[in-house]
Amino acid sequence: MNEWGSYQIQDFVPFNADVYFRMLARMGETFWPLQMVTAALGVAALVLALRGKARLALVLLVPIWAFVGVAFFAQRYASLNWVGQPLSWVWIAQGILLALFASVGRLTAGRARVFDTGTITGVLIALVGLLMFPLLAPVRDFGWAQAEVFGLHPDPTAVVSLGIFLIALHGWARWLACLVPWLWIILSALTLQVLGAPWWPALVAVAAAVMGGLLGDLRSLNSRT
Repeated sequence: MNEWGSYQIQDFVPFNADVYFRMLARMGETFWPLQMVTAALGVAALVLALRGKARLALVLLVPIWAFVGVAFFAQRYASLNWVGQPLSWVWIAQGILLALFASVGRLTAGRARVFDTGTITGVLIALVGLLMFPLLAPVRDFGWAQAEVFGLHPDPTAVVSLGIFLIALHGWARWLACLVPWLWIILSALTLQVLGAPWWPALVAVAAAVMGGLLGDLRSLNSRT
């Protein structure tokens, strides 16, 4: 126990900021201009969720999660950190889970109410994932082809997905779908803190907002019973 107590967060991050951010940039460079397509899919999934087409929104997310699991975690992140390979299987499993949810209509929500707190929270979170991460590229002196985007990189993919889940799912399905992306953004926030990235608190704020939305859903379910 004393030995474990001597470890700090940075002991579990086996790379420096230059290496990590360069890997993110190369991911964008390699697949350019695919990010234009994936970003459009993210917007489409959000709109579908708001219009009550939750199952179609989830279907659009299935290949995205599988692609990030393989192209990012298995083929790139695993070369920096041994957990990359297990994480790739977790992301692929998340894609399979979303496919199952899409096939069971009763797990999905109906048309979103515009002024519902959960809907507003979900939209804001999704917009953070779609807009904030690409806009960080100039901050890091990267070009647009090197920016983090939904569908290629894990952070914006997880954030956008969390927003959509708050809109498209309800009950235990919402909790289960949010588990993997929520845990990832917590892990990513800790990693970014170690690397000295000033935007890591934004991920913590997203995690807190998602948890608030989930707990609000739980309270509403309890009030009905």
